[in-house]
Amino acid sequence: MQPMETISTVAGLRARVREWKQAGARVGVVPTMGALHAGHLSLVQAARARMDRGITTVFVNPIQFDNADDLATYPRTLAEDGRMLARSGVDVLYAPTAAEMYPPGFATRITVAGVSTGLCGGSRPGHFDGVATVVCKLFMQTLADCAFFGEKDFQQVQVIRRMVADLNLPIEIVSCPTMREADGLALSSRNRRLTAAQRQTAVALPRVLAACAQDIAAGTGVAAALSGAADHLAAAGFDSVDYVELRAETDLRPLATLLPGTPARLLAAAWLGDVRLIDGMPVPPRG
Repeated sequence: MQPMETISTVAGLRARVREWKQAGARVGVVPTMGALHAGHLSLVQAARARMDRGITTVFVNPIQFDNADDLATYPRTLAEDGRMLARSGVDVLYAPTAAEMYPPGFATRITVAGVSTGLCGGSRPGHFDGVATVVCKLFMQTLADCAFFGEKDFQQVQVIRRMVADLNLPIEIVSCPTMREADGLALSSRNRRLTAAQRQTAVALPRVLAACAQDIAAGTGVAAALSGAADHLAAAGFDSVDYVELRAETDLRPLATLLPGTPARLLAAAWLGDVRLIDGMPVPPRG
């Protein structure tokens, strides 16, 4: 295994990828904002299993934050991230600066309609414009053949799939299952900002969602099940609930009932103090 290389410029990255592709290698990319955990590393391993060469990007993207305090407090741990990625067999860590990504005069935004509506798109104005823009840039910079994303950020994955299809981008999107702690909490870089008491409360999110999914599959009315789940989260100690919704997996349209042949996913976002947690899980077919 060759040592990992860290690159911070588009020119340097493209030169390295050009060498790989001239040798016939297929290239995978795992886009991240750093503060890496086992969930990210599972994506790295998925990329290693399928691809000849692997790039992991670390860039805290300022244009996807709708809250300046959230951007300021987002954990930045590039040195430790680099050590983790080197041990995981990544070929290149791409860590551009904000000036490299958004040089003076930068004036373009990508908007993906439909799948970006509501859910996190409703409570975080402009968020998915920022996501789509930076991810498209990363795809063009890395020239990767496949990109790997976790399903915890389910709406994000669907936004990226729609963008890739609409813009005819020559890249395959691979979604990977949500990685969880032993007690069920979805792994997230934001978890490290939870206090010990908040961390105990946080586990209610996957437990309430799992119970809600089972209730819907068993025949409970969707509206009643969703309302009950929000009430349970509040009772468990969450400070506020942004949403608990049932959506069709492919186009994220709201579902008032389970429909035959339409895979459904329960999605939620809730706050503990100033930490916003999201989660989601598939709803088993009724019957």
